[in-house]
Amino acid sequence: MDNYLSGITGEISFKAEKIKLLITDVDGVLTDGGIIYDDNGLEYKRFNVKDGFIVAQLRKNGILVGAITGRNSKVVENRCEELNFDFHYHGVRDKAQKLEEILEVLEIQIGEVAYIGDDLIDLPLIRKVGFSACPADALPYISSHVDFVSSLDGGQGVFREVADLILQSKGLLSGIIEKYLNQ
Repeated sequence: MDNYLSGITGEISFKAEKIKLLITDVDGVLTDGGIIYDDNGLEYKRFNVKDGFIVAQLRKNGILVGAITGRNSKVVENRCEELNFDFHYHGVRDKAQKLEEILEVLEIQIGEVAYIGDDLIDLPLIRKVGFSACPADALPYISSHVDFVSSLDGGQGVFREVADLILQSKGLLSGIIEKYLNQ
């Protein structure tokens, strides 16, 4: 684990340690951004199972998990439900407004929120939250505004890497790993 997440600066760890809520975009973060339609108009997306596995660990450790996506997709709704996200909103055009509504209900401060996004619609959140991240394949005008650029492309475990970074910054990741080593 020494090489994993190496190069994390003190400032990034400091910001990540404060996180109580991790929100993600979906297309381009949890997926590679591709959409496949069959001849019947059914939509298909591919998700990385490693991203899904860490959701339960975040929630067990008091970190809420949510998704705000600009598209409406039954496939995405099903995946968010399967992973027991605390909330997920679809077809949202003004993500910053939706975040304000969420924070008011949850009574969480903006500095306690992490957001992972990869496109223009995500920039208002990226610039607002306490800790922001994007996939390695995000365009430069996105990656230049985040705190952390993942070493992974969208759909390849970006959410997992950011979640692990947050858990490590809070001193929790090694305990989670130990638990599984001792089973």
